[in-house]
Amino acid sequence: MMTSSNPGIIHVGGLLRPYWKLVLTGILLGLVGGASVASLLAVVNRGLYAGSGDVSSLVASFAGLCILIVLGSVGSDISANVVGQRIIASLRKSLAAKILMAPIDQLESYRAHRLIPVLTKDVDAISDFAFFFPAFLVSGVVVAGCLVYLAVLSWPLFLVTAALIALGSFAHFRARQRGMSGFNLARQYEDDLQKHYRTIAEGAKELRLHRPRRQHVHVDLIQRTVDRISDVQISAINLLVTARALGTVLLFLVIGTALVLRPLLWPDSPPSVSSGFVLVLLFMRGPIDQLIGMLPSLGRAQVAMRRIAELSDRFATAEPDLLDDLANHDAERIESIELRGVSYAFQAAADGPSFMLGPIDLRIRRGEILFIVGDNGSGKTTMIKLLLGLYVPDRGMLLRDGIPVTGETRDDYRQLFTTVFSDYYLFDTLLQPDGPAPEFAQRYLDRLELAHKVSVTNGAFSTTDLSTGQRKRLALVNAWIEGRPVLVFDEWAADQDPAFRHIFYTELLADLRRLGKTIIVISHDDRYFHCADRIVRLSNGQLAELEAAQQREPARPKPSPKTSLQDEGAAHATSRA
Repeated sequence: MMTSSNPGIIHVGGLLRPYWKLVLTGILLGLVGGASVASLLAVVNRGLYAGSGDVSSLVASFAGLCILIVLGSVGSDISANVVGQRIIASLRKSLAAKILMAPIDQLESYRAHRLIPVLTKDVDAISDFAFFFPAFLVSGVVVAGCLVYLAVLSWPLFLVTAALIALGSFAHFRARQRGMSGFNLARQYEDDLQKHYRTIAEGAKELRLHRPRRQHVHVDLIQRTVDRISDVQISAINLLVTARALGTVLLFLVIGTALVLRPLLWPDSPPSVSSGFVLVLLFMRGPIDQLIGMLPSLGRAQVAMRRIAELSDRFATAEPDLLDDLANHDAERIESIELRGVSYAFQAAADGPSFMLGPIDLRIRRGEILFIVGDNGSGKTTMIKLLLGLYVPDRGMLLRDGIPVTGETRDDYRQLFTTVFSDYYLFDTLLQPDGPAPEFAQRYLDRLELAHKVSVTNGAFSTTDLSTGQRKRLALVNAWIEGRPVLVFDEWAADQDPAFRHIFYTELLADLRRLGKTIIVISHDDRYFHCADRIVRLSNGQLAELEAAQQREPARPKPSPKTSLQDEGAAHATSRA
């Protein structure tokens, strides 16, 4: 069975594979540097007992080894640093690509408060360790070189030393295991903290008006979670620090043991053996302290890598070519789109019942205005996402012009649509196949009474800092300019004042149809149902088409239409005054 840490290790292996030559070069240079350090210690130890005739050879050896140490250490540091930074860059790019290609339903269920820490804190944890990794690598190589020199000096003393070091390493391993569990728990609490931060940022107005809830969020949620993270981190790091202190004591215990046992068990060994052991072990303290000191950073990096690997597995997609630079397919002509026997189920909430939409049969023809109505939670938005190709049906088929949409053609199919969702994201740039057209956009800004606040500069809106209704109008401008054959509006008029709501239903939709557009509108505005060619109603996931008498109810009396939107807005303003 795969252990919990294996996904992270496999992921690291995949990231290292493109740079294996540089990694191998760094390891070899590190070995040269570590071996040179060990050899330099041997030269120093020999120099303590050398005569005057050996000075020249010792100086030459000393100088040569110092050069090798510099070359090996610097080369190893540079290669490790380059690999580390390349991996971080590759990781950030791949995570962004994973999110862009992730199935929408998986992305929605993962939630932003869990996703953002992976992109920021987890990547930063790996970046921090990558910064220290060269020193970590060199320290490990130096320790290994010193152990080899100890074995050369005396096998019996080396075995005693190795036994004590193995005992200390086991203690460190156990401490690190417990520390890792603490880092894992702290990382889970950090997801909760990110959720609470979103609460105080997005719910600031409500919290300002509700003192008990404000206290609950501040004390019971944020402070308690912060304290939990702090307590867990303190316990985990204290455990590693204690193990580090015991490791230092153990090192001196090794030195003492070697000095005590040598005259008793190996009285014939020369004094240079004892001095060499003491010299090397004292020198090893620095690299060993570096290795132990980096264990918390290594632990956090391992936790982060496992979280990133889990996210990558969860966001695996059946459409790996979404980011390929494909040729622009002609999406201007479409005769019909159809849901045929489509069903879709998803878990509405944790431990809650599954919501089943369908089976649904719906065919929409070119140039048609279709209204989708129904109570909240009836499945309107879910059906729209199935129609847009954002969700893949559990059963049934999605068809374009009578031809099934497959995994290979689904992204081409999506390019037919321009949407303004109820939870839309407003982009400030205008993208067109032939480049931005500021004058073209300016006409729409004038018509929607936004020109006094927004302009188009260098293919981008000058600002998106507007009211909710104005932002939706700006999103409509963006949708209009894209010029795609099918437009989908998810309760677009809900945030508009009565004048613009009337304009949307009675003028803008008609204008879009005259341009040959197919229009799908989710709406609760029953007074404008007569503006639709057809109306379908969703109730508990089931679709039914309204009879003509139901959808052609006359609208309430309205002022006569104006020839310009500015006159309509002025008339409405006068009536309100």
